[in-house]
Amino acid sequence: MYSNLNEDISKVLYSEEDIKQAVIKIAKEIENDYQGKNVLLIGLLKGAAPFLCDLARNININLSIDFMTASSYYNGTETSGTVTITKDISIDVKDKHIILIDDVADSGITLTYLTNHLREKNPLSVKTCALLDKPLRRKVDFTVDYFGIIAPNDFVVGYGMDYQEKYRQLPYIGILKETVYS
Repeated sequence: MYSNLNEDISKVLYSEEDIKQAVIKIAKEIENDYQGKNVLLIGLLKGAAPFLCDLARNININLSIDFMTASSYYNGTETSGTVTITKDISIDVKDKHIILIDDVADSGITLTYLTNHLREKNPLSVKTCALLDKPLRRKVDFTVDYFGIIAPNDFVVGYGMDYQEKYRQLPYIGILKETVYS
């Protein structure tokens, strides 16, 4: 099914079941924290799309969904340090609690920038959520509010995460062979 792409993976880190359990854990935490509140999930395109959809299906409260596109990677494996927003949200955030959803919290640069950007729009609150947290890769002082798995310092792909727009459709998260990007 994914034979050509699978050959580029040196190791599967997280199976479909591992991902499902992490998503359910986060969904229950959010559900408990936001009962009776007006919640807006904002997914960062493109990587967070599968995670956001699975997460939203597992949260049993009323919520809205919107998307943003921002990056500091530009087809590489290391952050450039400069964040560019190419698509901002389209929903009014007044009287809403925002949860910014990303696939992986890595350097912290993009999530810090976007959290500050969203606070300027005067929501009730802004929190962050990532399926994978890589605290050893932080370049700024940043803590993810909700996360599923503490991940190693490897370059990973699958379940929305990519390298040069490839591998997003893999149902698992794996380590990409260095020979693919070196």
